[in-house]
Amino acid sequence: MRVLVIAPHPDDEIIGVGGTIVKRVKASDEVYVCVVTKGQEPMFKRDFIEQGRNECREADAKLGVIETFFLDFPAVMLETVPRYKLNGKISEIVQKLRPDEVYIPHRGDMQLDHQIVVDATMVAVRPRGDYYPKRVYAYETLSETGWNIPNTVNEFIPTVYEDISDFLEAKLEAMSVFESQLAPFPAARSIRAIEALAKFRGSTVNVMAAEAFSLIREIK
Repeated sequence: MRVLVIAPHPDDEIIGVGGTIVKRVKASDEVYVCVVTKGQEPMFKRDFIEQGRNECREADAKLGVIETFFLDFPAVMLETVPRYKLNGKISEIVQKLRPDEVYIPHRGDMQLDHQIVVDATMVAVRPRGDYYPKRVYAYETLSETGWNIPNTVNEFIPTVYEDISDFLEAKLEAMSVFESQLAPFPAARSIRAIEALAKFRGSTVNVMAAEAFSLIREIK
């Protein structure tokens, strides 16, 4: 099986899907990551941008990701990019890899980049032609998911739970690489918070640790 994780920014893939990534790799599946944005000067300093990129490569490699693609669209400015350009680049990745499963952020996330990436990816995975992914899932990202204005559209509603009891430590080790992003607990983007969420999601389905997803589409 071939899996593609779409990440608006470096580290989103680890926070939302890190345990599932390593679980798929251990099952001999092929896993790829596509990071859509890149920080731009002067909003972000060059050293910070490069540090985040290097951390992303190292963390993904730790989990066994075959390749991480970087699209270099401007972070926190995706609304300035013509839709056809973003749609086209993500579609190119999808058509090149032809994944069976695709993981995307939750559209109700507070970060606008996440919402825009979701919309573009849903164009790329439309069920038409001779190929399209058979499963599409939305993942949750601490510090983005759950902080938006509460309503029925923004709420993350899990429908699929992946047991990552045997892979939680690998996820946390990969996330520990992101020194540029992590903060001490009780910050949402902290190792303790990520671990707490995994254990909470696990307790929901009577396992030690889990990642929760919302099934968007499954074609059997």
